[in-house]
Amino acid sequence: MKDQFNTALGNLIEKLIDWFNAIIENIPNFILAILVLIVSYIAAKYVSRLVKKLVDKQIEQDSIKNALARVVAVLVVALGLFIALGVLNLGKALTSLLAGAGVVGLAIGLALQGTIANTFAGLVLSFRKKIQIGNWVETTGYSGEVIDINLKDFTLKEADNNIVIIPNKTILENPLKNYSLTTKMRVFLECGVGYESDLEEVQRITKEAIAKTFDQVKSSDDVEFYYTEFGDSSINYLCRFWIEAESMLEKLKAKTKAIIEIKKAYDAAGINIPFPIRTLEFNNKLDLNASGNKQPSSK
Repeated sequence: MKDQFNTALGNLIEKLIDWFNAIIENIPNFILAILVLIVSYIAAKYVSRLVKKLVDKQIEQDSIKNALARVVAVLVVALGLFIALGVLNLGKALTSLLAGAGVVGLAIGLALQGTIANTFAGLVLSFRKKIQIGNWVETTGYSGEVIDINLKDFTLKEADNNIVIIPNKTILENPLKNYSLTTKMRVFLECGVGYESDLEEVQRITKEAIAKTFDQVKSSDDVEFYYTEFGDSSINYLCRFWIEAESMLEKLKAKTKAIIEIKKAYDAAGINIPFPIRTLEFNNKLDLNASGNKQPSSK
């Protein structure tokens, strides 16, 4: 028993001596690996700042700029870690680490599929010059001003001051109408006049009223006017003209102003804007003295 104990103790001491010698031999590698990690950490900070400066003119959203800077910083630190493991001759550990990272990444990707899709969609939207904060857009049944684009969602403020939050993936996969890309918008106005009206006079008065109201309309010739149908109680028309506007709110204000001025012009000219009227006629009068309606006799 004593010999076995001495043998085991000798083997343990020999193993410890081998480890100690290995540590002593690899001290330069340890120091070099630590220096690599420190340098990679410092480099990650500078690279992160550089990325922020590079994307500052391309992206207005601070959240996305910070996220990109952090991703680049993590990549730099990860590169430093891999180099440090290579310096320590831990190739097998590096291979195992990469395999484990791949499996974990796959599991996380499947679990957070929707979140990752919104994140990448947010990055794509941030680099699109045709969609910027402050633009007035219409998409998926909502219309409003873009007030935020981050890595999760797309935020609109509607004309009634309601906030609409839409996932980035939905914005990227659906059509989007951006009213702010052009400085002109066309106003459509439909109305009707009475059958007794002079149609040529109505056309002239309507076009002149719009031309006098809006500075963007240089003359009445710039106003389009078309009669569309013989309605039940009026002859209906469509009027179109262009204005300088970048949002639906400005377009609604212009349409309201046009309606007010046209109504004033019609009142001054005696032009009637009819509305449906229902007339009830009772031609069959009830005869109380008819033979079928005998009055009771009084005694």
